[in-house]
Amino acid sequence: MATSDFWQRVSASMSISPDWTQDATGVSARRLRGASAVWMLMDALTVLAAALIAIYVSLHIGPVAGAESLVHGTLVQGRSMGMLLSLFLGYTVALILTSRRLALYDPTRQRSFLNEQRLSAQACLTSGLLLTGTLYLVHGGDISRKVVLLTIGVTTVGLSLRRFVYRIMLYRKFDRGMDTRNVLIVGTGPEAHALRHHLENIRHLGFTFKGFIEASGADSRRTSSSGDVVGTLDTMFQYARKHFVDEIFFTTPCERGIVRGVLEKARAYGVDMRVVPDLYDGMAWNCPVEYIGQFPTIPLHRGEAHEVSRVMKRIFDIVFSSTVMLLLLPLMLLISIAIKIDSPGPVLYSSERIGKKGWVFRCFKFRTMVRDADVRRAEVMHMNERDGVLFKMANDPRVTKLGRFLRKYSLDELPQFFNVLRGDMSVVGPRPPIASEVREYKLSHLRRLSVTPGITGLWQVQGRQNPSFDSYVSLDVSYIENWSIWLDFKIIVRTIGVVFAGTGM
Repeated sequence: MATSDFWQRVSASMSISPDWTQDATGVSARRLRGASAVWMLMDALTVLAAALIAIYVSLHIGPVAGAESLVHGTLVQGRSMGMLLSLFLGYTVALILTSRRLALYDPTRQRSFLNEQRLSAQACLTSGLLLTGTLYLVHGGDISRKVVLLTIGVTTVGLSLRRFVYRIMLYRKFDRGMDTRNVLIVGTGPEAHALRHHLENIRHLGFTFKGFIEASGADSRRTSSSGDVVGTLDTMFQYARKHFVDEIFFTTPCERGIVRGVLEKARAYGVDMRVVPDLYDGMAWNCPVEYIGQFPTIPLHRGEAHEVSRVMKRIFDIVFSSTVMLLLLPLMLLISIAIKIDSPGPVLYSSERIGKKGWVFRCFKFRTMVRDADVRRAEVMHMNERDGVLFKMANDPRVTKLGRFLRKYSLDELPQFFNVLRGDMSVVGPRPPIASEVREYKLSHLRRLSVTPGITGLWQVQGRQNPSFDSYVSLDVSYIENWSIWLDFKIIVRTIGVVFAGTGM
């Protein structure tokens, strides 16, 4: 189900609360550096793997024997371990610095596939020339040229292949409408329409058009229909928060003071902002021109760049979920049989849940209630033990005897690892709400929908018995703002303790 269809139904009943704002500049800069560091580490590991392959192919020495020969100084006769390591590190550092100079550590969507492959080859070959030049200066004639050339060649192929695979994974997500960047276009003239057409027709750029913003008096050539214009500059950020807008494009000239005010708000909201060149003389000095497809733009502010972080989290989710499902497959089969014996109805229960940026998906669980539980929901609403949006009760008459046991130890949620493998959920993250709950969200509550939902989260291990919805949202927002792989590990470890304690409902 498309995200936009859901929001057309929900937005009309959404109550507006004071806008949630934060100064995201420092956090964004740290995350950008962190993402670049991960790419650099992966490049270094690729060079190491290439060197090991080259040594094995050329000298027929395995990794263990090669390490021993390197330590004893016999890998290359007459060359000390320090010299060989210096050459290896020099080539690695040269590759990283060259790649950084060529902007290969910037977000992937800013480059075309062919351009990225060309730059990757250029970085490897430039670093290779520096390595061969260094060998000439240090009179390294005794070092096998075959090893050197194979190292450079395998590194080039390895980096190009790795970036190709990553890009394919990214494109497949874009085709499903996931992890795209939602954009607003300020302006309603021909340039704005041309940009919209460009973004919508080149899907691999990963942008989703969310509407035009009318700048009063700035553009007398308005051609947009009323349905395309979703607001003005005064209401733009309120709309941006409701619809998870990631980036704003300025295609119409405005007064310098207006643009500066919008820029300050963009920084506070953590929304990226770009302008079309030549419209804002002076404000874009010393800023690089970046192409979005064929459109030149100048970024005035860049927020979070967490593509690599998402990939690392996704890899962890796949490995962890596959391992858990493999180890617990016998237990899941036993639970399935027990459910069929305990009460009539299907083994699995699925319901529509709201995921990242309003993405609607089907969430799977072991059935713990009677078959007509959804129909009888209205009968028990008055027994709700949670305040506000959440619905929870300790002695729900719709829950079966086996269902109470499964809920107590959270065994009913095991099928959600299948949702993780599909990419709808993550192992750790805010719990996915149902549509009826989201309809009652205030604007500030939508922050918890800005990331992929999870099977477990900070609330599950820290505030599970707290009936306050505000506490629920606060812990989710805290997790989002302080996310790290280490935090995920700690939550998973604590979840294991919570499960064995049997505190579920």
